Amino acid sequence: MAEIGFYHLTRTPLEQALPRLLGRVLQQQGRALVLCGGEERLAALDAALWLCPDPDWLPHGTPATGHAELQPIWLTTQDVGEAGAPNGARYLFLVDGAESARLSLFDRVLDLFDGNDEAAVAAARRRWAAAKEAGHALSYWQQGPRGWERKA
Repeated sequence: MAEIGFYHLTRTPLEQALPRLLGRVLQQQGRALVLCGGEERLAALDAALWLCPDPDWLPHGTPATGHAELQPIWLTTQDVGEAGAPNGARYLFLVDGAESARLSLFDRVLDLFDGNDEAAVAAARRRWAAAKEAGHALSYWQQGPRGWERKA
């Protein structure tokens, strides 16, 4: 079973919050797969990661650039197969309500959702219930004045 953290975005948009979380993964010598809800979001995040000031370097790739196995961060709209992430990632980021049928292939899953969108919050609650029923270890994080705060 995977450890799944639900990240409730309330203070910054995804394009600002995601780079910092990915930077933490890279600091630990980890690899990440970012599963996007659509091609438009994938393109926006690709641009945001190249332009983000903190951290200032987030090496990544997409299916358009290829060579997944060389990329520490892989952005895609396709769920992983039975073999796992094409870049060997042990961290899975789910954005825009994207879902994976293979959560247990990852050590850590981060489900980021927009707290200002009622439909996104309701969908996150449904994903939480399904993950809990499947026996995954769950945690809930919300943006606060000093960063991410773990909530009960």
